[in-house]
Amino acid sequence: MAPALHAAPLAAINKGDVAWMLTSTLLVLMMSIPGVALFYGGLVRAKNVLSVMMQVLTVLALVLLLWTAYGYSLTFSGGGAFIGNFDKAFLDGISASSQASGLPEYLYFSFQATFAGISCALIVGALAERMKFGAVLAFTVLWFTFAYVPVAHMVWAPSGWLHTLGALDFAGGTVVHVNAGMAGLVGAALLGPRMDMGRTAMRPHNLPLAMVGAALLWVGWFGFNAGSALSANATAALAFVDTLLATAAGVLAWLGAEAVFRKRPSMLGGISGVIAGLVGITPACGNVGPLGAIAIGALASLACLWGVNGLKRLLRVDDALDAFGIHAVGGIAGALLTGIFSVSALGGNGGNGFGMLHQFGIQALAVVITLAWSALVALLAGLLVKWVYGLRVSDEHEREGLDTTVHGERAYDD
Repeated sequence: MAPALHAAPLAAINKGDVAWMLTSTLLVLMMSIPGVALFYGGLVRAKNVLSVMMQVLTVLALVLLLWTAYGYSLTFSGGGAFIGNFDKAFLDGISASSQASGLPEYLYFSFQATFAGISCALIVGALAERMKFGAVLAFTVLWFTFAYVPVAHMVWAPSGWLHTLGALDFAGGTVVHVNAGMAGLVGAALLGPRMDMGRTAMRPHNLPLAMVGAALLWVGWFGFNAGSALSANATAALAFVDTLLATAAGVLAWLGAEAVFRKRPSMLGGISGVIAGLVGITPACGNVGPLGAIAIGALASLACLWGVNGLKRLLRVDDALDAFGIHAVGGIAGALLTGIFSVSALGGNGGNGFGMLHQFGIQALAVVITLAWSALVALLAGLLVKWVYGLRVSDEHEREGLDTTVHGERAYDD
């Protein structure tokens, strides 16, 4: 993602760029509501569909206000290497005439707000079906403040430590997916497995609903990736075509592997391949060529297939909807492969001075820093919420389902 933010002398605003970025912001918002809500809602059991949708909706709303209060300022103002300052807290100093990265600053603020919102919403998938509603919100506040904001600053702010080292993360492979996926894994480990896990099938209750959510995510992701060019330009077009092709490759790679090893390609596998391909290409989409995007989509999809099967069995953590197995694993694969396929010999735009091994090392460092920091913050945040409020609903409420016991509603009539 092109970093913001120097409040340089005002220049003429390109109306085409503004129109595209307004559209991109709406597309990214659609990824959370209804995209993630429908995708996650279809994957849980019928007795918990409203609860997970409520968590996605409320987390998004909460983070949008936190972004306004201090998140935007700490991410994109000030010259610190690890965190910004409060100069723009509560949008202080921002007006209809101020600009950031060649856009009206209100628009830049809004676009980045949707990234913060969906990052926190993704964590919900790992915690589904057994976490207290209030605990989800408290955990979100702490993780957003102490994990998302510093990582976003380090990677995207001009003065950020990882940005100055040259880490490539065009649209959020580390900032969004690795960061959120790691938090989900730690949160799920602190919660413990769902009741009867391993003894009762935990099948998705409505795969068509999840399919609709995945389709909305694919469409919305063009705003996520192509919008990260911050302009209606050739880089946006490159990110657009890379997102299109990598996702197609992700679907076919996942289904092909299922056909070979399980003899039956599944709908769940197909939509998982959609998300895996999207996650994988996210850090690379503005830097690699179309053929590189196809390779990244396919390889990331296969990595995620292993992540939700072999790796999940090794970790023995009930990551309910595979936030870690797809988002973290796919984000790691994409971030590392960005360092390879950005080289000009493979169709990337790294240029003649681009060193593949050097860039791969920087990408690996960014991944390790993100994993470690997100894990530490999630652990401390989870332990604090558990001590103050408690993390998990009662056995009785979990058995009956969170829709009725927490929200007093039912998704379906008998």
